[in-house]
Amino acid sequence: MKMKLSEIARVIGADYHVPDALAPTVTGVAFDSRKLHPGDLFIPIEGERDGHAFIGAAERAGAVATLFKSGHEPVATVLPKLVVQDPMKALNELARYYLLMKVNPKVVAITGSNGKTTTKDMTAAVLATQYHVIKTQDNYNNEIGVPMTILSMDTNTEVLVVEMGMDRPGQLNVLSKLVEPDVAVITMIGEAHIEFFKTRDKIADAKMEITDGLKEDGLFIYNGDEPLLRERAKAVAQEQKTFGLNPDNLLYAREIEAGETRTDFSLSRWPDLRFSIPLMGEWNVANALAAILVGRRFHVKPEAIQAALRDFPVTKNRTQWVTGDAGEPILSDVYNANPTAMKAVLTDFAQFPCSGRRIAVLGDMLELGEASAQLHASVAAALDPAKIQDVYLYGDEIVALKEALAAKYAPDHLHYFPKADQRGLIVALEDSIVHDDLVVLKASHGLHLEKVLQALIEGAE
Repeated sequence: MKMKLSEIARVIGADYHVPDALAPTVTGVAFDSRKLHPGDLFIPIEGERDGHAFIGAAERAGAVATLFKSGHEPVATVLPKLVVQDPMKALNELARYYLLMKVNPKVVAITGSNGKTTTKDMTAAVLATQYHVIKTQDNYNNEIGVPMTILSMDTNTEVLVVEMGMDRPGQLNVLSKLVEPDVAVITMIGEAHIEFFKTRDKIADAKMEITDGLKEDGLFIYNGDEPLLRERAKAVAQEQKTFGLNPDNLLYAREIEAGETRTDFSLSRWPDLRFSIPLMGEWNVANALAAILVGRRFHVKPEAIQAALRDFPVTKNRTQWVTGDAGEPILSDVYNANPTAMKAVLTDFAQFPCSGRRIAVLGDMLELGEASAQLHASVAAALDPAKIQDVYLYGDEIVALKEALAAKYAPDHLHYFPKADQRGLIVALEDSIVHDDLVVLKASHGLHLEKVLQALIEGAE
C-alpha cells in the first residue's frame, strides 16, 4: 500500500485540508500499536480496550496519522487525525477503494466450518504457480482482518485469496459484498458456532452469505457431499461446481491412500495423474479438490496443480507432526476443533503404526451451546481402547465425553483434568509418555493446548 494521506481523507470523507504534495505518504495500516511499522495509518478499534488510548504508542512507533472517532474525548498527539463517525466503517471504505481502484485483482473468497485455512493455503499455492498471489495471513479472517488483508496487497497483486470466518448471521454478507469475489468457496458445514446458530441448517444459511457479493459471472464452488449446501445452491444464479468424495460430484477423489504425513489420491478427471498432499486425512483431500477447481478456473494446468499441492506450506498447528522431549511423535492440531474434525482426526490417528501406546489428549470444543454435552459425548464413537489406549481429557465441557467413555476405558487409562489444572495435565503426560508412544493433541484454541505441546517438546525443567 502506498497512498497520500490527503487521498485517504477524500476516500473516507474525513477533513484533512493539506495539498497532496505536502501530505505524508501512508505505506500501511495497523490496529495494534505493537505491530505498527513506520509509515502506517493507525486504526483505533473500540473493542475490549479502546484503541484511542494507544494513539500515543502508535505515534512513538512511527505512525504518520490516525483515524479518530468524532465525539471521542481528546487525545494528546501531534499525529494528523482523520476524524470519522466510525473508524471500522472508514477502514472498510478505504479497503474497498484500494481493492477496486488501486489493485483490482481477481478475488477468491473461502469459508467453511472446517478446512478454510488449509484450503486457502492450498489454493494460494496452486495459483502462485502462474500469478502474483496475496493470501490471508494468520487468522485475519473477520471484519477487521479482511480489510487489513486487502490493504496489505502490493499493487501488482493479480489474485487475492481471502479467508472469511464468521460467528453470527450477516457477517459473511458484509465481507462478501466488500470483496465482490470472482470465486466463492465453501469447504464444509460442521457444528462450529452452533451455540449461536442452534442448528446446522442455520449455519449453512450463514455460510451461503459468501455468495451475496459474488460477481454475476462468478463461480460458486462447494462441497457437494453436504445436502444442506446442495439444497441452498439452487438459489444461486451463478455458475457452480461441486467437489467431494462421492461420485455424484463434478470432481471427486478415488483410490485415497492416507499416511501419517502425506495423503495420495487420484481424481475422477486426469486418471493418469496421482496427487499427493503433505497432510493426513480424507477431509484434507476434499480441501485439495476445492483448490484444484479454483486452479482450473484460472487455467492452471493439472501438472502444475499436482506439483503445487505436493509440498505447499502447511499452516502451523494444523495436523502438524512434531517430536516430544522423550522422542515421541506428536500430532499437533491445537488451533481449532469441532466434533466432525475431532472424530476425523482420531479415526486416522488410530490407524497409524505404533510400537507403544496411542495417546489422545483432547480438550473442550467451544461454542457448541445447548448441544455441547451431546456433541462432546459423540466423540466417544471414534475412541477404541484397542487402538487408542490412553485418553487424557482437559476442560470443563469435555466432562460429557469422560462420562461416555467410562464404560469403554478402565479408570487407569481415562484421565481427566479441569480447565483450571493445565499444569496437572502437563505433569501427568510428562510422567507417562515414553519414546515409542504416539500422541495427538486437539482442542479449541481457547483451551491453549499449545502450552501443553510446548511443555512436551521442551520437557520437564
